[in-house]
Amino acid sequence: MDRLERLHIFVRVVDCMSFTRAAESLEAPRSTVSTAIKELEVEMGARLLNRTTRAIKVTEEGRFLYQKGQSLLQDYEQLQGAFVANDSRPQGKLRINVPGRLGRRILAPALPDFLDRYPDIDIQMGVTDRAVDLVSEGVDCVIRVGELTDSNLIARPLGRLPLCNCASPAYLARYGRPDTVKDLSSHRIVAFASSMTGRVESWECRKGEQLDSLALPARVTVNTAEGMIACALAGLGMIQVPHYDVRHHLDSGRLVSVLSDTVPPPMPITLLYPHREHMTRRLEVFIDWIIPVLEDKVLGMAE
Repeated sequence: MDRLERLHIFVRVVDCMSFTRAAESLEAPRSTVSTAIKELEVEMGARLLNRTTRAIKVTEEGRFLYQKGQSLLQDYEQLQGAFVANDSRPQGKLRINVPGRLGRRILAPALPDFLDRYPDIDIQMGVTDRAVDLVSEGVDCVIRVGELTDSNLIARPLGRLPLCNCASPAYLARYGRPDTVKDLSSHRIVAFASSMTGRVESWECRKGEQLDSLALPARVTVNTAEGMIACALAGLGMIQVPHYDVRHHLDSGRLVSVLSDTVPPPMPITLLYPHREHMTRRLEVFIDWIIPVLEDKVLGMAE
């Protein structure tokens, strides 16, 4: 194991604050990670990490090496990239994470095209709606829907996701079709509770430039998009979802659009990655590929 590799392992351990998580993200045995840290401490002539059975703590010398090491590793990767032709074949493993419905309905069916174009890239795709810690979990990039809260990640806007209000024909036959926002007082919704916060989302109505939140009654509350759509198909209430999620149901007539002139503004879709000064060639080609896929399948849909 060379010095640069030991430094890379040390930086990942500090990022993860765990030997085990660092080993998992590097796809290396834990013993290899432990040996690399011991060898690096001998080489530096200083204790870099204080280890207990439950946690690790970075020493002053370790913090100094971590800061310098991050910069050195980034400079080395940029230097290495300078000697690689722009048209060289990107290669390696790309770890991505995407929201559940987007991954299952859009990205997974489209991936064969990407893998055919780039036969030397392997994809490790996490499909989850939870907030992923890119650094500690060793993820190259994530796609997130909605307003961002992360300040330490690089954000690449991919577009905006149109929404849709809809209900089943059976529901509308029973409760009537709302023609105005005032009509909503006699209707019910399928409520959505965030799996991350537990907060129940309000029904939002756009009136010109104004966006109002309405507390509409709901007898069923779910925490997944699949559950919400299934309940709407069963006639349990109206739902407010991304248009692409229900496009096939709208086309088949199993769901019907309602109050389309009050739909909230489209939600942003953003790709996030952790490195401020560079990105790998495989991540560059993935971004170039995913944008037209989203434009074709998800973004800018009109009801």
